[in-house]
Amino acid sequence: MMIRQATAEDWPAIWPFLRAIVAAGDTFTYPADLDEDRARELWLLPEPGRTVVAVDDAGTVLGSARMNPNHMGNAAHIANASYMVDPAHAGRGVGRALCEESIAWARTAGYRAMQFNAVVETNVHAVRLYRALGFEVLGTVPEGFRHPEHGYVGLHIMHLAL
Repeated sequence: MMIRQATAEDWPAIWPFLRAIVAAGDTFTYPADLDEDRARELWLLPEPGRTVVAVDDAGTVLGSARMNPNHMGNAAHIANASYMVDPAHAGRGVGRALCEESIAWARTAGYRAMQFNAVVETNVHAVRLYRALGFEVLGTVPEGFRHPEHGYVGLHIMHLAL
C-alpha cells in the first residue's frame, strides 16, 4: 500500500465509498443526503489542508484521509483529520496507515496536537484504533449523535499531543 496526495482524478474512486459511508449515517456528522459537489468541496482540501489516498500496487484507491487545522487564528496549531476506508478493503490496515500518515503530517507541519471533534462512541473500531495510536478521550458529548440503529449516542472528543 502507498499513500500519496489525492488529485481531482482520484475523486471518481473516492466518491462511491464516501457516499455509502455518509449515507449509512452511523459514523460521520455529514448529512446522509450529502451531494457530490458539496462532498468534493468538503473532502478535497486546499492548502493548508491536505487530502491523501491509500492505493494498492495496481493503483486502486483503498481509502482516503483529509487533514487540516482544527480551528483558525490562535487555535490553528491543533490539527484535525478524517478518514474513510472503502468497506471492500476494511480490516486490512488501511485506516491505521491513513491515521499514522496524518499524525506524521501534523508533526512535520508543526502542529502541537491533533484533535478529533466528533468520534461516534459506537464506532468501536475507530475508537480502538485512535486509542492504540495514543489518543485520549477528553470528554463525550452525551447523546450528541443520532445513530440510525442505536438512537442517541455520545460523541467523543479525542486528543493526541504531538
